[in-house]
Amino acid sequence: MNHPLSARALAYFDELFPLDPPVMTPSPIAPHKASSASIIDDIVSFDAFGTQTLRETREDIPYFINEFWTSGQRKGHSLHEISYRACFKPQLPEFFISRLTEPGEAVYDPFMGRGTTLVQAALQGRAPFGNDVNPLSTLLVRPRLNPPRLADIAAALSEVPWHRKVDVREDLTAFYHPDTLRRLTVLREHLLERAPLEDSEPELALDWIRMVALNRLTGHSPGFFSVYTLPPNQAVSVDAQRKINEKRQQTPEIRDIEKIILKKTKSLLSDGVMPAHPRGKLCIGKACNTPSIKNGEVSLVVTSPPFLDIVQYAQDNWLRCWFAGIDPSGVEIAMLKSEEAWTSMVHETLREQARLLRPGGHVAFEVGEVRRGKVLLERLVWKAAEDLPFERLGVMVNQQEFTKTANCWGVNNNSSGTNTNRIVLLRRSRE
Repeated sequence: MNHPLSARALAYFDELFPLDPPVMTPSPIAPHKASSASIIDDIVSFDAFGTQTLRETREDIPYFINEFWTSGQRKGHSLHEISYRACFKPQLPEFFISRLTEPGEAVYDPFMGRGTTLVQAALQGRAPFGNDVNPLSTLLVRPRLNPPRLADIAAALSEVPWHRKVDVREDLTAFYHPDTLRRLTVLREHLLERAPLEDSEPELALDWIRMVALNRLTGHSPGFFSVYTLPPNQAVSVDAQRKINEKRQQTPEIRDIEKIILKKTKSLLSDGVMPAHPRGKLCIGKACNTPSIKNGEVSLVVTSPPFLDIVQYAQDNWLRCWFAGIDPSGVEIAMLKSEEAWTSMVHETLREQARLLRPGGHVAFEVGEVRRGKVLLERLVWKAAEDLPFERLGVMVNQQEFTKTANCWGVNNNSSGTNTNRIVLLRRSRE
């Protein structure tokens, strides 16, 4: 069925998209799949950015320190550009996917967040497997694994009954112009009716529109639906937004929802569409219990868990949950405040990874830098894996602006520290 576009949508669609973008060719991958020995050899010999890898052993843990990916490196594919709290760069999963898997194999992230590991796996021809206890994660990841055609997105927007009468939440006028809020409410109800959350395979264009809308709800530029507020990866309360408005002497301006969605779509697809890749799996639930993934089905796990002192889920996501029709009180995100509780969570998660990994498969478990190096979470991960069927290979430290080794241990040296990724490398035993 042909979908006639509104005159406004058609004009803007033609301006943005004179032709569909070309298919994106995945970046070259390493010509071999590394063994446990060769991945460490590869890390030790790495000097692509002009420095040699430094090796240290602390508390019987081998560390390998270098700048393995850099701010000067090429940017990731545009499909990655969805805002999310505390996400790593796509160069991190790309490093391991290229070296430890072959096309067609499954790459998994049990804490998938915005889906950086999954999107990168799909771009490199691997099967994207993911899980997250946060149902919003699936809504942000799924559409980018199979993006619809540009014309279908514009056509789906033209079918939204924008003049429909709806009941609006008056308190949300702290964020939105009344006309913008009415149209946003229309879009919300249209998506809930046409692409309900219980539908695991909704219409591609509607799934995409919901993803973009969730990412455009709040922000600090005219590219968002709201007045100036916090970035799109969190939302303040209504009262807090009223205080922001008063302090900045601002009132919400009218926003063109269709135009903003189409513009963000252009940006996301500017590097080309997703290449063909094997079908993946998306799960919603705890990382320690993913029964839909078979024993030995995964070749590589690349993940970053929630850290200590995790933010309040309901407080941060209330506005996105409202738009998506999710009850935030039903999302069981644990508040892990002690090192003991966090280590126990990691142990149970790794136990599950040992089940679903094939023999010889790897885990790249990223823990970042916490409290300016005062808490070295990689040591807790090392401990958590101790009695599980893994070979503990070492900790790889990607240190940006590579300078003094001491910086990666939280030592001041007249510096506030560096931006590091700390990745615990594990290999599934072949027993």
